[in-house]
Amino acid sequence: MSSIVCTPPVPAPEERPSPLHDRGRGALLGLAVGDALGAPAENMKPSEIRARWGRITGYVTDTPAGTDDTEYAIFSGLLLARHGSALTTAHVEAAWHEWIADRAEGPFKGAGFSERGTLENLRRGLAAPISAQHRHAWSDGLAMRAAPFGVFAAGRPAEAARLVAIDGSVSHEGEGIYGGQAVAAGVAAAMAGAPPTAVVAAALAVVPDDSWTARSLRRAVSVAHRGERAVRSAVVIGGYPWTDLAPEAVALAFGAYAAADGDFRDAVLTAVNMGRDADTTAAVAGALAGATQGAAAIPGDWAAAIGPARGSCLPSMAGQHVLEVADLLTGAARTRPAAPQLPPAGARPTAPAAPTGATSLPADPFTEPHPAVTPAPAPEPHPVAPASPPGTALLPAGPFAEPRPAVAAAPAAESPGGWAKDWGVTGPSPLEDESREGQR
Repeated sequence: MSSIVCTPPVPAPEERPSPLHDRGRGALLGLAVGDALGAPAENMKPSEIRARWGRITGYVTDTPAGTDDTEYAIFSGLLLARHGSALTTAHVEAAWHEWIADRAEGPFKGAGFSERGTLENLRRGLAAPISAQHRHAWSDGLAMRAAPFGVFAAGRPAEAARLVAIDGSVSHEGEGIYGGQAVAAGVAAAMAGAPPTAVVAAALAVVPDDSWTARSLRRAVSVAHRGERAVRSAVVIGGYPWTDLAPEAVALAFGAYAAADGDFRDAVLTAVNMGRDADTTAAVAGALAGATQGAAAIPGDWAAAIGPARGSCLPSMAGQHVLEVADLLTGAARTRPAAPQLPPAGARPTAPAAPTGATSLPADPFTEPHPAVTPAPAPEPHPVAPASPPGTALLPAGPFAEPRPAVAAAPAAESPGGWAKDWGVTGPSPLEDESREGQR
């Protein structure tokens, strides 16, 4: 495998990152690693994966790289680093126009249907939320770029869910939004040191209890102790050709994470070997496990293969590195004031020298370096993220605001018992017969 020389250096012992910084790096590097590991297995069945590689235990290509999942996560992460809690739909829509829709398309390799549908609508002059009204608004395209919101809102799952819904309003609706909210809230809880059971509970707390996303997620974690085959059977839609449906992909990712009890290697490889939308499921599982265990839990050879984004899908993201984005989101630039508006279409300003003490966005496509984002006043509570019940333990404080109550799992009225009861899930967990595997 060819070496990659652009990976940011490991800090010297005296410069070791704080736990929050390390978890942020773990989340976004974990996302990129999972994406690169899962890309070759995308849209495959487990039987096809076994026939070609046996069990995937590492990279199966000589030049592993992130796909659109990583590049869109970088895009959203940089935009969030710029605007922080003051992020609006107008900011997101302007960024989509300036850095994607209004540019020459370029390769745009591997872009999902939801992204293509959004670009078509934006180019026709439609604005959010109408821009999200296309045939794939329930895809996992928001879930794949949701982790940066959890990194930013560490310890504040409701805030992570609120912000990711703003990002998603341009491209997704319904279950597509819920999938992104579940991922963002789960990463936010993991960033604050929550155990896997609390991470799952945080994800479930920010989406409607009767949503397809919530039902699929509960099914996945309730059988996770039985392994990847049980998880896959519990949520995969037999015979359905589109593998990127958010309720399915997000549930597979959380199921892989739960089956591994938060262990990074096991979580990512479980997701990869289940196939379907393997790059996204492994990216999400990697983000959750990376936030849980920190960057040190990611195998060194896997991490070393992740260089700056190649721009294979989004040319404007070429040269950006997930670790630099993580550093921006975890407090390396905490005092950044609101950035100026995006430049006029076609203009790319020259970045002036950053003021003393300011942290620059690394080759930021969203213009010049700025001092860090000052958080906006606390927003109104998000309608799908109710306050925790009295007596719920607090998650450790996030970097940008006072700690908020962590979400506790609801009491299990009809729990299947045992391990599944520990995860706070209820209701049936139907498994598909192995004979249906051939239909997938």
